[in-house]
Amino acid sequence: MEQHIFGVSEVNQLVKLLLDNEPLLANVAVRGELSNYKIYPSGHHYFTLKDPEGALRCVMFKGAAMKLRFRPENGMQVILQGRISVFPRDGAYQLYCNTMTPEGAGDLALAFDQLKQKLHEEGLFDPAHKKPLPPFPEKIAIITSSAGAAVHDMIRILRRRYPLAKVVLLPVRVQGVEAPPEIVGAIRYANRWKVADLIITGRGGGSMEDLWAFNDERVARAIYESELPVISAVGHEPDVTIADFVADARASTPSNAAEIAVPDKAELLRWLRDTGGRMEQAETARLEALRGKLDAMAEKRVMTDQLAYVQDKRMEVFHLQQRLGDLSAVQVSRKRQRFSALTAALDAMSPLKVLGRGYAMAQNEQGQILKSSRDVTPGDRVSVTLGEGGFSAVVEALLKEDEA
Repeated sequence: MEQHIFGVSEVNQLVKLLLDNEPLLANVAVRGELSNYKIYPSGHHYFTLKDPEGALRCVMFKGAAMKLRFRPENGMQVILQGRISVFPRDGAYQLYCNTMTPEGAGDLALAFDQLKQKLHEEGLFDPAHKKPLPPFPEKIAIITSSAGAAVHDMIRILRRRYPLAKVVLLPVRVQGVEAPPEIVGAIRYANRWKVADLIITGRGGGSMEDLWAFNDERVARAIYESELPVISAVGHEPDVTIADFVADARASTPSNAAEIAVPDKAELLRWLRDTGGRMEQAETARLEALRGKLDAMAEKRVMTDQLAYVQDKRMEVFHLQQRLGDLSAVQVSRKRQRFSALTAALDAMSPLKVLGRGYAMAQNEQGQILKSSRDVTPGDRVSVTLGEGGFSAVVEALLKEDEA
């Protein structure tokens, strides 16, 4: 019997047919470590699943990959579920993955931790970015389901605590794949049209799956970008969502959010009464103090005798005049004495005094005083000043010093 010779593609097709018809391989679960994980522009995910003794090529097409709630990473231990088949063109068998679950923690818990770490590193949880809540909001926008009990609880508490605030309900779905886009749209609508001073968004309690819309990255970024302050009110006390970390304030329950959003009317009235009482006491004390000052001023002399002040100032002026007159007389006397002394000293130094004792002063025709016989020559005319009067003369002869 002649042996049949197969083509390569025929062999691949035959192997594919055998694997596809094997029930054990039609829906198989495989545990291993992710390696060489790549996401292509087409949206398909290609990677290798390995353990210490082997490796398995895997592919997750775009439709299945879009359902992933966490971000697969190399080195992560996972459990894959899918079918094993052959890609005829390459002749290599691989696992066509339908679902991927992190081993140990669930996919939702892992997705939560991954997104929390990512947004924390980007600074979305930074306290410096958180806006203060308005102390007396005029309008409050509530973004939640209109059919849930949470919205009725919030409205009831807001009306009881602070009936001055108006409530604007922006109904959205809070569960399911449609919920995140609706919540994001409502937050952006409230900011664009400034429908309120404050936003409360959240829902009642439930499982992690039920609350997952508030763990969505799109919702977190919309809360972060909101210009209006946002209070996150999701679930019950133990429930924590990504929205709680990003929001400007976190409430343990929707009812607690209503209590945080507005002041208590009873406390405000009590504060107003106490403040009014303190103001009245302060004003009474101030008036008493002013009355005391007025009484003290009424008893002053200036109030009982209006001319007393003028008389007192007139006496002060009189005394000042006397003091100025005395000081002036003293100064004049001192100046006069000094003048007399200087006059006597000057008179003593006067050349006329010397001439009065029998001396004479000779001057040439230019008015220069003659101090030596060498200053003149015979025939020069000189003028001589005496103690009383004087005369002019002509030099006839010069005498030597020993002859004078």
